[in-house]
Amino acid sequence: MSEDIFEVKNELEKQLLDAINGDLSSDEFMTQLFTAQVFMPVKDEANEIKGFQRSTSASPMVIQDEDGSNVLVLFTSPDRAKPFVKDFPAFGGGLLADFKWVLERMDTCMAIAVNPGWEVGMDLDPNTVGQMMQRLASVKAN
Repeated sequence: MSEDIFEVKNELEKQLLDAINGDLSSDEFMTQLFTAQVFMPVKDEANEIKGFQRSTSASPMVIQDEDGSNVLVLFTSPDRAKPFVKDFPAFGGGLLADFKWVLERMDTCMAIAVNPGWEVGMDLDPNTVGQMMQRLASVKAN
């Protein structure tokens, strides 16, 4: 996947590339990420139409890193997910959702990988994700 040429296809990808290149501060990128739409691969239900989720609770793609810690997998668009999820046939579906919606539904703090397998991606460690969850909770409380 990393050998594929990365052409920016949406505003989130432009901001991510700017952050990686140092043209956008990491704080500003995190602020933009809150309102950005991300693609979350989800597990297909057994014996159902591939890519169609009938239940109200989706099972997101969570993988283990080299240390055995859980990592939630997200992408900047469904097209970015295709090369990665082909190795995970159970994850034929997905949801487009606001990043803050994803954070609101996380019951435990874990790392998040944005665009794994692509050069233009970002890994958020559990501490950073926890800070983002706290920030979101404080904004909602006010």
